[in-house]
Amino acid sequence: VRAPYLRVGGNEQFNMMTDQFFLYDSSITAPLGRVPIWPYTLQFRMPHKCHGNAKNCPSRAHEIWEMPINELDRRDDPNFDEQLTGCHLVSSCSNIYYKEQFRSLLQHNFERHYSSNRAPLSLSFDPAWLISNKGFDDVLSEWMSFILATYTDVYFVTEIQVIQWMQNPTGTQSLRDFAEWKNKCQVKEQPYCSLPNPCPLTTRELPGETLRLHTCMPCPKMYPWILDPTGDGFSF
Repeated sequence: VRAPYLRVGGNEQFNMMTDQFFLYDSSITAPLGRVPIWPYTLQFRMPHKCHGNAKNCPSRAHEIWEMPINELDRRDDPNFDEQLTGCHLVSSCSNIYYKEQFRSLLQHNFERHYSSNRAPLSLSFDPAWLISNKGFDDVLSEWMSFILATYTDVYFVTEIQVIQWMQNPTGTQSLRDFAEWKNKCQVKEQPYCSLPNPCPLTTRELPGETLRLHTCMPCPKMYPWILDPTGDGFSF
């Protein structure tokens, strides 16, 4: 789960996730620190301060994995520049204007993770940000190719694959035969619908805002939220 606008829903959100058999959440931001934070389970106390939007972190134990968003170091020159607050999404780094800055941001934060405790580096983007910044998508593609060509022990994986590896740690020499990473999603027959409904919806949780939900089902009455997961306008 990625909470809208990273507005974590506290214990109510994680109770819902447990009831509905969600595996992990990726809405909690870990503040920029000396070393990044590895994913953890919420069966125990969070290993960092509650940080980010509304600071409404869970206060009770939940059988959910948390894939924290480690804040990025957005300084142009980390060796000389003054300390700056981190940014949780790549697209929220407000001082990144040019392709060279973007490339430097990616490389520096990769090296920060790689040379310390090798916690997974989460790169979260707003697609509109990549589109509006001309050439940034090419920079990202080139950088990913460079990393894969330069480092034989680095992989671009999904968050579920991170959890699978943490549950069954495997050396890089054996990852070629890591069974969990060989599973493929085989799409058979035609997709359920080729033209989903773009539903402009509102929710009591965000008064005055209209959110667009794309679904192959009929549009619900309201935008689904923690206490109204079906969008029927009822509270549980």
